[in-house]
Amino acid sequence: MTGTTPANGADPPADLSGLELLGDVDLHVKVELGRTRMLVEDVLRLSEGAVVELDKLAGDPVDVYVNNRLVARGEVLVLNDNFCIRISEIVANLDKQAEAVAQGAGADGGNELV
Repeated sequence: MTGTTPANGADPPADLSGLELLGDVDLHVKVELGRTRMLVEDVLRLSEGAVVELDKLAGDPVDVYVNNRLVARGEVLVLNDNFCIRISEIVANLDKQAEAVAQGAGADGGNELV
């Protein structure tokens, strides 16, 4: 049995082969505008209208993550009153980036609020 043969032994339909089989798989996509560190007491003081300063400047590229893996960077746009991202860079070394993110997440013990 090959990797493309379903568990029931039937051959996949001719029009669903290779990557097309994955076309309807849901992925978690998030866009990160920036980060900051805050003490619990500062978080508890947040109220409507409070401003939280992030580590990126207005106009800096935002990071695009798929399943918690950095895959691209882009710019924030508004289209028909909705926010959207124009991809400007595909991250080349995905494996190295994922490893760096994983090591960085464990280094602070998970205490960082994002």
